[in-house]
Amino acid sequence: MILDPTPFHARRERVLAHLQAHGGGVAIIPTAPERERNNGTTYAYRPDSYFWYLTGFREPEAVLVLVAGDSPRHLLFCRAKNAEQEIWTGYRCGPALAAERFVFDEAWTIDELEQRLPELLADEPALWTGIGIDPAWDKRIVAALKATRTLARTGNAGSTSAPATLHDITGVLDEMRLIKDDSELALMRRAAQITAAAHCQAMRTTRPGRHEYEIEAELLHHFRAAGSQYVAYPSIVASGANACVLHYVDNDCRMNDGELLLIDAGCELDGYAADITRTFPVNGRFSGPQRDLYQIVLAANHAARGAIRPGASWNAPHDAAVAVLARGFVDLGLLQGSVDGVIESDSYRRFYMHRTGHWLGMDVHDVGQYKLKGEWRPFVPGMTLTVEPGCYIRPADDVPEAFWNIGIRVEDDALVTADGCEYLTGGVPREIDGIEDLMRS
Repeated sequence: MILDPTPFHARRERVLAHLQAHGGGVAIIPTAPERERNNGTTYAYRPDSYFWYLTGFREPEAVLVLVAGDSPRHLLFCRAKNAEQEIWTGYRCGPALAAERFVFDEAWTIDELEQRLPELLADEPALWTGIGIDPAWDKRIVAALKATRTLARTGNAGSTSAPATLHDITGVLDEMRLIKDDSELALMRRAAQITAAAHCQAMRTTRPGRHEYEIEAELLHHFRAAGSQYVAYPSIVASGANACVLHYVDNDCRMNDGELLLIDAGCELDGYAADITRTFPVNGRFSGPQRDLYQIVLAANHAARGAIRPGASWNAPHDAAVAVLARGFVDLGLLQGSVDGVIESDSYRRFYMHRTGHWLGMDVHDVGQYKLKGEWRPFVPGMTLTVEPGCYIRPADDVPEAFWNIGIRVEDDALVTADGCEYLTGGVPREIDGIEDLMRS
């Protein structure tokens, strides 16, 4: 499937404008290499996020080159057409069709990259690329610069110099990716809808005696059946004590009556991730202690959402959630002392040890700085993030036994709007009554 090339072309134009505003130069962005899984097989291929963001081109072995200057150029290197290889590994677009479909000024085969890069870099003031991400790519860039200097020494092709400066392009792209455009938001809304529906299906099919992997299979089936290409990250399907392990992914235990099930799962659609966590009773009915803790986490989720608005700091939702959680831990007797003291001493971190959210987009933990010049950055419309307070109560002598092995997280995907915050993940219930009603349906 070919996506509309218009937004990708517009993003490349923005990169070229940045280069021109900073003295010109050439930007080079490779896609991800294929990775071997084991002998004779590779992992399912996913393009590099930076490359995808600027091209919409899905094939491996491809490189984007943007040349700033009086006549800016969008260039692509990709695999050549090869009838025999296409029998084994599938269709290849080829340079000519790629240039037409994806709106490039020129396209060449990837085999020509080493030959053409020195000529493209000759007499350019700067090279912009990702630095320190892939050692193999770093070596290719060093080789290209050496070849360009060789051209400069010999005077071939009228060359006089190689780029004098090397810049990391990822910082520029991170700031661009942090603010989502309309096409990105459309994909994120759809990914959230697919993920929410999968979580609803998981709730409907959970019952004592089933295994975590059976519920994971329900999620994966719904993701793929709805058109999602991948999971955004390995699904967490954690029952009972497993929910107190933040990154539990074994998903192989039998689910027992009286336990909670924590599911943290999201699909990826056309390069964009959703990230939802819901916690619910395996038997469809919250017990008293489970209900008490769940209400605290849910209130923290509401408080964090209420703190998201343009101009508020990145840390405001976390502070709001921590205030609610700390009050709840004190009220339930899990922590002693004043709420302010619990927060100042960080003793709440015994039961809530992670942040309340992270940027969300092409990567589930998406790019973008959380601080600017040492201060938490303010929210602006178009930013997307998660809101995910939780609590994790492990057995201990000073913890009432009724709360042992309860892990709860309630996570939603949020968009900063002009006047506040929009949850993209409203399609799956988070209130206790809504969860219990769905599980009985």
